Amino acid sequence: MSQAKSTAQVRLTQVKDFLTLKKTVTSIPFDPNSNNFPTRKELPSIPGAPNGAAWVWGEDDNLGRLNLLTPSRVKAASAEIRTGEVINLNLPLNVPEVPAFGREQFKHSIKTVVENVVYDDLYSLNTQSGTQWDGFRHFAHIPSKSFYNNAHGADITGSRANEKCSIHHWTNQNAGGIAGRGILLDYRGYAHSKGISYDPYDHYPISFEELYHCGKDQGLDIRPISQGGDIQIGDILFVRSGFVESYHTRTADERSRLALRGHVPGVEGEQRWAGLAQEDKILDWLHDSYFAAVGGDAPAFEAWPSQKDYHLHEYILALWGMPLGEMIDLEALAKRCRELAQWTFFVTSSPANVHGGVSSHVNGMAIL
Repeated sequence: MSQAKSTAQVRLTQVKDFLTLKKTVTSIPFDPNSNNFPTRKELPSIPGAPNGAAWVWGEDDNLGRLNLLTPSRVKAASAEIRTGEVINLNLPLNVPEVPAFGREQFKHSIKTVVENVVYDDLYSLNTQSGTQWDGFRHFAHIPSKSFYNNAHGADITGSRANEKCSIHHWTNQNAGGIAGRGILLDYRGYAHSKGISYDPYDHYPISFEELYHCGKDQGLDIRPISQGGDIQIGDILFVRSGFVESYHTRTADERSRLALRGHVPGVEGEQRWAGLAQEDKILDWLHDSYFAAVGGDAPAFEAWPSQKDYHLHEYILALWGMPLGEMIDLEALAKRCRELAQWTFFVTSSPANVHGGVSSHVNGMAIL
């Protein structure tokens, strides 16, 4: 009886889709070419997965929401190119000079191969120290110790280590990199214009309501297209909260002192940064918009430390499989977008092709 009911529901959905020109996902694995996906509250229960997991692209999937960057969506996104201007999204590799969260500084030396004829570079770096994509091996769902699509620590290090959810999958023949329609919410610019004062180097949670009004000020309805808004399936979100701007206004000594604040788990942690709020409205919006990836200029994207019993990282990376960008340089992009009154653009990123890798530099650019 249950199977008959399920079959009838699928058939009814197919009929509705035919009448409305929609394509609704009806089973796992999801078809990325669909244009009607479940909300966070409608997610199916997946055996063996934590509650709220969207491990919906197949048991062997390593791409998560990057599956949404189908050839048709990438081609459509190219229509955002109007002036042809190319804007860099990467901070210099040595910025910040002193990274936060106890991470290693970038080191560069030059190797002389043949004096006056041939020289090489030598780099020593932590991919988490500057402009970065957090990969799916970076941050687990803490209660279950599960990474995206049921990866675990033993898949990452040790004698049984393998390439499950490795960063190199983002550059293989099924993905080839990241390209699509970018959308910028310049919350820092909005805050300046409205007299909202906060320190990007201190805990400041940016709520959905604040982002909604920021979008409205830019002429954008940041609700997903399924709810009548301007966010399209597969969009790549960028939020400017002011870290890079603030970084360049401080002395080197002050930047170093703030970066070296103690890093301990919990609400009392000394590492404190502005970012998106941990709240249900943010979770619903980030999930239901079906972004392919999200990122910002802040060191943690989310407000840090979390004042709740969860982190946005757990949902974005481990439960949903959505690349998470941090310390992206949005200064030039925000300035030009405001001049053009154009907040969408074509964006590309070429993550590192490192087998077994955890994260990557963004290597990104926006094309207006």
